[in-house]
Amino acid sequence: MQAVLDYLKRNQTRFVAELCELLRFPSVSAQPQHKKDLRACAEWLVSHCRAIGLEAKLCPTAGHPIVLAKTPRDKKSRKPHFMVYGHYDVQPPEPLDLWQSPPFAPRIVGKSIYARGSTDNKGQFFSHLKAVEAYHKTGTPLLCNLTFVLEGEEEVGSESLSAFLKTHRRDLACKAVVISDTGMPGLKYPALTYALRGIIAFEITLHGPARDLHSGVFGGAVENPAMALARLLAQVRDVNGRVTIPGFYQEVAPLSRFERQQAARYPLKDAQLKKLLGPPELFGERGFTPTEQRSARPTFEINGLTSGYQGDGSKTIVPSWARAKITCRLVPEQKPEHVRKTVLAYLKKICPPTVRLEISAGHGAEAYHVSPTSPLAQASIRALRQAFGAEPILMREGGSIPIVNQFKKILGADSLLLGLGLPDDNAHSPNEKFHLACFAKGQRMSALLWQELARV
Repeated sequence: MQAVLDYLKRNQTRFVAELCELLRFPSVSAQPQHKKDLRACAEWLVSHCRAIGLEAKLCPTAGHPIVLAKTPRDKKSRKPHFMVYGHYDVQPPEPLDLWQSPPFAPRIVGKSIYARGSTDNKGQFFSHLKAVEAYHKTGTPLLCNLTFVLEGEEEVGSESLSAFLKTHRRDLACKAVVISDTGMPGLKYPALTYALRGIIAFEITLHGPARDLHSGVFGGAVENPAMALARLLAQVRDVNGRVTIPGFYQEVAPLSRFERQQAARYPLKDAQLKKLLGPPELFGERGFTPTEQRSARPTFEINGLTSGYQGDGSKTIVPSWARAKITCRLVPEQKPEHVRKTVLAYLKKICPPTVRLEISAGHGAEAYHVSPTSPLAQASIRALRQAFGAEPILMREGGSIPIVNQFKKILGADSLLLGLGLPDDNAHSPNEKFHLACFAKGQRMSALLWQELARV
């Protein structure tokens, strides 16, 4: 193992340069104009995987291609098999004016690399590739077989990957799936994430007059869709931060004493969180701590609002429509389609007759939960402890990785969520970054992980 660890330490400068190459691809899956960029990024990954000793190929799908890479193996091998999952697609970089440098022109400032996708998720899965490279280039035998599955649609629901898993179920059968696409509280607090929130997404549009109207001539005689939308959305949550939709909390599993104790270990306290995020005051569902609110409670969030004139100066109109993009984060036991039906039924009920409600459904996924005391989870904790030189914590993550439930349902494999992102890495926000120490320690953790997991 020492040869592997020495190789990683010796080659950090090159690894960072290679990560910069990967980050230059504007692989934005939500925007159709970047389809060629996604394919180019996937082709780069195939080439890179082959260069470090993996058997790799590009797998076409109905959407963006999947990169499949395997460690060389004997067909009669009895080594345990593990999968590493990651995604090369990234969030849209907008608003561009808030970036301190172009989002796809990586720059290193201090101890971090800034670029869209640096922490979510290119830098994180690249750590695992570098660990495998170290094994191959030093001639150190791996005690397990590995398969990398890198997709290009995670940020838009992983639709193609589900079909891919079903088609390749036999080849992808494994003991567990290793995923680094979550976070940790700090370099001194490596973490195993044992639960993720689920999600439903949808878009609502209120239609009013047949066209934009002169607000002086017609204002006051017709409903303003933007005003109607504001009133409608204001009825969804009360002053205590609780969602008012009937039945919304019906299936929510209560937090156990153990889980609340683990949440209390989270080192980022309220004052620090407020300083990090920048609001005048924190706000969340009463009766729960901020850590619990953002990781273990369901939410109703407005992701975007638009209506009427948005340009410079003024344009005195009554807009013909108003639109909101919505997501609800879900927790264990909540079923996405049941929550969706409950939410949409309520919105239809409270929608005023002066406008017409149109609803466009988006993606959805169940929450995920796995036992943090299982042998595989404990092996992961040992690897974290050795790599970071600190005692890991157990945590729930507020984000969603929809595909983890498909890994369980289709492959029968639990996911080990070993995130390398820090709370201030700005995932999904301008000036996204990835700490270079997380990148290096993530490689070390990955190298140690395969030794630990192979012994379980």
